[in-house]
Amino acid sequence: MHRAPSTPPTILPGSLAGSAQPVIRAGDGLVLRPWERADAPMFLAAYGDREIRRWHPRRPSTEEQVREWFDAYARDWQREDGGHWAVTGDDGAVRGRIALRGMRFGDGTAEAAYWVMPAARGAGVASGALAALSAWALGEAGFWRLELDHSTRNHASCAVATKCGYVLEGVKRSAGLHDDGRHDMHLHALVRDR
Repeated sequence: MHRAPSTPPTILPGSLAGSAQPVIRAGDGLVLRPWERADAPMFLAAYGDREIRRWHPRRPSTEEQVREWFDAYARDWQREDGGHWAVTGDDGAVRGRIALRGMRFGDGTAEAAYWVMPAARGAGVASGALAALSAWALGEAGFWRLELDHSTRNHASCAVATKCGYVLEGVKRSAGLHDDGRHDMHLHALVRDR
């Protein structure tokens, strides 16, 4: 016999997929928008960067594979599993990527992930995008807790998380597989104010 859950979900199913993935404006002229098929060459080129490859072991190898990823990103939104955004400037040039993955409406949790193009590093792109996405997720979208993890060796990502109010909660031992082997991972979290 199937029983209804004893507590209602934090976010009602259908509340995100019932509308288009939003465009989110961030400070300093940054815009978070859904990926477009025309972004495929730039997206693929980003994974040629040594630092992006160092911290992101899952990567595409062709523009066609990138377009398949973009199609999967659109399905993620429709299934309410995740949201994936290009981070651009007002000029439309892509400066990076940010995502909310592993959306769990019952608990109201999701996981943030990002990278920044080499030419845009050091200009507050990651922290600006993360702050804007976090505000939207914990506000309008209705999430309660956002998590972010990164290799304990990735000091830049740790600084971005801390700057955006993500509290370091601990170390997940040997939790991430990278090209050079297994890494311990820092776990950060940002929780909605009551």
